[in-house]
Amino acid sequence: MSEAAVAVAGLRRDYGERTALDGVGFELAAGESLVVLGPNGAGKTTLLRILATLLRPSSGEVRVLGSRLPGEAWKLRGRVGFLGHEPLLYRDLSGRENLRFHARLHGVRGGRAEARIEALLAAIGMERRADQRVAELSAGMRQRLAVCRCVLHEPQLLLLDEPDSHLDAEGRELARALIGPGGSRTRVLVTHDPERALPDADQVLRLGIGGRAVTA
Repeated sequence: MSEAAVAVAGLRRDYGERTALDGVGFELAAGESLVVLGPNGAGKTTLLRILATLLRPSSGEVRVLGSRLPGEAWKLRGRVGFLGHEPLLYRDLSGRENLRFHARLHGVRGGRAEARIEALLAAIGMERRADQRVAELSAGMRQRLAVCRCVLHEPQLLLLDEPDSHLDAEGRELARALIGPGGSRTRVLVTHDPERALPDADQVLRLGIGGRAVTA
């Protein structure tokens, strides 16, 4: 397998007797965007969770940023940003407090952390709501904060599972500036809305039920 940013070969993931992914393979160069399409149950989220080191593959080879998974997952700490179905925010903390917590978690500290947090809050249009408890915010506001959390530590790889969820048109446009394509950052994006995602795709992976790659 070459030293691509992400390299997957023969990937399989089983949940008991159910197969979620079966024989999936692709290579993604640094800075490229892969859009993953498919119906519910096709294994799209499972793929992202394996790349994020949250699930172990049942078989196959997976390399992310030069690290073989699952054995070298520890090398990826701080280099990957994951935006899943849940915002991964503490509901009893404010948005700003959540971002400070995640900054410490990733070793972003002091003035650098504060400057980064304030810049992200302004970029996503949340500076006036950042001191409210997350539990008091709408789903769209929580998703905006989750976008900030995802990119706070300036990861090399973004793993994005339906990142437009709960966002209005303004929110989508602001989020795009933070998690869209550009520079050397690599992206794997799961979406049910190919019309918006495909123009940014360098590659497309279509999964069918049972997690097998299918042709167009």
